[in-house]
Amino acid sequence: MRPIQRPRSLSATVLDQVRASIVRGDFDLGAPLSERQLSESLGVSKTPVREALAQLRLEGLVKIYPQRGAFVFTLSAREVVDLCELRLVLEAEAMRLAFARNPDTLVKGLGKVAARMEKAREAKDQREYLDADTAYHQVLFDACGNPLFAEAYGMHSGKIAALRKHLATKPFHTDLSFGEHLEMLNLIRRDEIEAAEEVLERHIGRTKVTYASWIEDIAAADRGSMAV
Repeated sequence: MRPIQRPRSLSATVLDQVRASIVRGDFDLGAPLSERQLSESLGVSKTPVREALAQLRLEGLVKIYPQRGAFVFTLSAREVVDLCELRLVLEAEAMRLAFARNPDTLVKGLGKVAARMEKAREAKDQREYLDADTAYHQVLFDACGNPLFAEAYGMHSGKIAALRKHLATKPFHTDLSFGEHLEMLNLIRRDEIEAAEEVLERHIGRTKVTYASWIEDIAAADRGSMAV
């Protein structure tokens, strides 16, 4: 007998849709999330929306304040640094493991995603480009041969992807980022893994220096700079 395929719950579907909207930048960092508006736009009651927001709070994508409601996460400069430091440790080791254990899979996966990124750039499709950017880094974990690395990265990948969308508005950030992705791929193809790791460190490190150490809320700081 074949196992019965259980339909996905409404709560799970709502959760996936709201998460995707945050990660893809449909909501600005720090933006309020109205249960009523979300339930109306999704055509559901407030209950699955409330459950989704509670789960997203656990994932760090939503902040909920008493008497104020739910908001898309935002970060201080210190939190951005912390996130980048974690990324570098996880991604650098995943890259080393993937190169040692599954080099063909690594090169093929990165090459496929890099081509997707280039096609998105030519089409000026920023959403597709950023989705591909996220997929590029995921290849490191898919090929590293250690599911615990992927699990640890997955706990923060939504926040990383949302921050990536936020940074895409910075002048020249996407151009520099794309060049670094190609540089890492070419170095790995030439078996220059240490040089590729140096590019990865520069790639992630640029995010760390984007914000001054005194900034307490990057979304508010950016809104202020745009108003000048």
